[in-house]
Formats: sequence, C-alpha cells, structure tokens
Amino acid sequence: MGSTFGLVAIILSAIALAKIVNKAKSAIGLGLGVLALIINVIVIAALGSAAASGVKAAATAPPAIVSATTFAAADPTTEPTITATTEPTVDPTTAPPAVAPPTTAPPVVKHTTKPPATKAVSVEEQNAIRSAQSYLEFSAFSRKGLIEQLSSDAGEGYSLKAATYAVDSLHINFNEQAYKSAKSYLEMSGFSRKELIEQLESDAGEGFTHSQAVYGVNKVGL
Repeated sequence: MGSTFGLVAIILSAIALAKIVNKAKSAIGLGLGVLALIINVIVIAALGSAAASGVKAAATAPPAIVSATTFAAADPTTEPTITATTEPTVDPTTAPPAVAPPTTAPPVVKHTTKPPATKAVSVEEQNAIRSAQSYLEFSAFSRKGLIEQLSSDAGEGYSLKAATYAVDSLHINFNEQAYKSAKSYLEMSGFSRKELIEQLESDAGEGFTHSQAVYGVNKVGL
C-alpha cells in the first residue's frame, strides 16, 4: 500500500510540473512520494528479513515428538495397549492335579537263614513208629494211651522220647480214634451217654480229651 501511495504522489507531481502548476506544491508532492517510496522499500526489506528468520527457525527446530497416548487419542482406530499388572487367577477346578512324588519301594530283604536241618531219625524211633502203626491196625488209641503203650514196661518198653516222636510223626486223627473206641465199647456192652464219655476220657479208660470223647459219642448216635 505504501508503494502505491508513493507512485500516485510521483505521478501527480509529474503532471503538475508538466502543466506548470504551482512549483511549491509540486516540490512538496514529489518529496512526499520519494519519502513514501523509501519507507515502502524499508518495510519490504524488514518483512523479508523477518520471513527469512522464521523459515530458518522452522528448519532448525527439532521435530515434534508424538507420544503414544496422543497418537492413540488422535487415531480412533488404534486400540490402546493395556499392561497387565495383576497375576492371572488360577481356577482350582481347572488346575492340573498335583503330582505326588514317586514312592520308593522298600528293598527286598532276602532271607539267607537256612532252614534247620531235618533231624535224623534214630533206629529206636523208626521201630517205635512201626509198633504204633501195628497197634492202630487192630485197636483205637488216644494219644496218651498209645504213648503209654509204647513206653511202658508192660507194653513195648521204648523210651518216652521215642514213643512220643513215633505217635506225633503219624499225624493221627484222634477224633476218629475216639469214635472207633466208643463203637467198640457199645458192641461189647450198653452205656449211657455220660458213662461212655467218662470211660473214653478217664485215665483208667482210654485217656481221650473231653472234646474227643464227646465227638466219638455223638458220632455213634448216643
């Protein structure tokens, strides 16, 4: 705008001089125009310097740093990143079962003790066994009665040890022996139940135990 005003003033001054108007007014107008032109040049130079300084400042300024939060706020399509600060909850119903530690089997203990050696049967014991078998073939005996028969002086005269070994080695069923003895008594004579039980278990009789005597009497039907 200043340059336009200066040009108009110069034109008017030139026209006035051409028409030979008042020289004083022409000189004033010409001076104003020159002054306006100088001011305009100074203003343009100042504006250009300011613009150049602004461009230089913009070129040297560091680039703006956009934070992740600002970027996320500016772009609605970007999902914000959520950092988990708590540990996940474990559901005890879906948690894997606890594994028990392996059980160590106890060591196998091997028995190194040898079984006792079988006792050698003496000649006397062998003979006592044969005598006991012979007695059982023709009569019934209790354990006590058969041992006494084998070891007594009126019987076979074996030692008590040999007679006992012989009887026990045969594994005799003395319940059946009591039954045979009860049957023999009833074949020879009549007995009440009580009397026959007493005869079978008494020391003067057969020498069976009470339970053996009762078994024998029950089996004969008395």
